[in-house]
Amino acid sequence: MSDSSPARPAVVLDVWCELQCPDCRSALDDIRALRARYGDRLELRLRHFPLEKHKHAFAAAQAAEEAAEQGKVWPYVEAVLERVEELGREGEPFLVEVARELGLDAEEFDTALIDGRHILIVDADQAEGKAIGVTGTPTYVIGGERLDGGKSQEGLLRRIEETADRLLAEGTPTPTA
Repeated sequence: MSDSSPARPAVVLDVWCELQCPDCRSALDDIRALRARYGDRLELRLRHFPLEKHKHAFAAAQAAEEAAEQGKVWPYVEAVLERVEELGREGEPFLVEVARELGLDAEEFDTALIDGRHILIVDADQAEGKAIGVTGTPTYVIGGERLDGGKSQEGLLRRIEETADRLLAEGTPTPTA
């Protein structure tokens, strides 16, 4: 009898991010490299930490949650981060336009930003981030270790990979099909 339940990733990397943050845009290459190296063995989990200095960050976090609802969180996050300047200039209309460009239901994005259906998720992430010492973005948490990328990206990818490799080695053996 085979187990038909999907395998869960052995390691979770929480990525505390803010979609109007140039440092988070710089971190995209590291995130892509991690995805390429580990595939489903590493779950990249977007966590929101909108900063007050960026006036569209809170709306962008809500929009990212709507993208998650529609099944395209990371493509949406990457598309917004690649164009942080446009987000800064255009605000919410830009967030809806990116959704449209990705083939998502842009009207639903617009409605979600108006009705605030994702505010509690963003607020909860922000509160948890503050509780664990997140002060800027990007910040990563893997295996209980917090790595602050807001100060410097230097060496972060290597440190995340070392931790992921250690955690994967300690994990339960993968069943043979």
